Formats: sequence, structure tokens, C-alpha cells
Amino acid sequence: MAYPENLRYTKEHEWVLVEGDTGTIGITDHAQSELGDIVYVDLPSAGTKIAQGASLGSVESVKAVSDIFAPVTGEVTAVNEALTSNPEKLNQEPHGGGWLVKVKLGAPDELSKLMSAAEYQAYIGG
Repeated sequence: MAYPENLRYTKEHEWVLVEGDTGTIGITDHAQSELGDIVYVDLPSAGTKIAQGASLGSVESVKAVSDIFAPVTGEVTAVNEALTSNPEKLNQEPHGGGWLVKVKLGAPDELSKLMSAAEYQAYIGG
């Protein structure tokens, strides 16, 4: 799997796509493949404030329940409601239609702490 160059990545296997002052957050292809078949996603509601490194929800697979950690600080502005009835979208499109939440960025300078696609691929041994 090639990791998109326009995303920034965390060591906890989340990604963020920054467009203006909005960050779209998801989990990486590596994360979904490690989890296996995803059966449930627990996400915060719009208006929730999240902090970089703090849990923003969880993903339940046939193997385990895993926390999702916020790659950036901000306020949730949108939630991918499609995941409620179709959580397997995270397995099918982890870097696209399987996004989790959109946030209004609270501290854009935090992006410098995240990995590029090449750094992330080296981190996971890809």
C-alpha cells in the first residue's frame, strides 16, 4: 500500500489531511490491516474538543477494541456518519472514504511533530 504524500502520520497509526484550518482524521492502512475486520466505530460528536495525543474514540474489530488517538488538537466539526452503518469502510478505504472526523485545527504548529509518508513507511518497516 502506498501512503498518500498529502497526509501526515502518527506513531499510533492515525493520519491527518490538512486543508486550510480543517484537519480530516483517519486510521492508516497498516492500522486497519492489523485490526482485521472492523465491526464498530465509536466517535465523538460535533463540537467535542480534542487534544493531540488524547483518545478521540475507538474502533472495534473481531480481534480487539483499540483507541483512536488525535493527531492534532481541535474541535470536531463533522463526523463520518457512514461508518455507523458501514464500519467496514475503514477496511476498504482507510485513506479516503473511511475518514473518521473533521476538526477545526486548534494548534497548526503541532503538524511539525507528525511524520511524512516516507517517514511513516520507514517506521512501520514498509
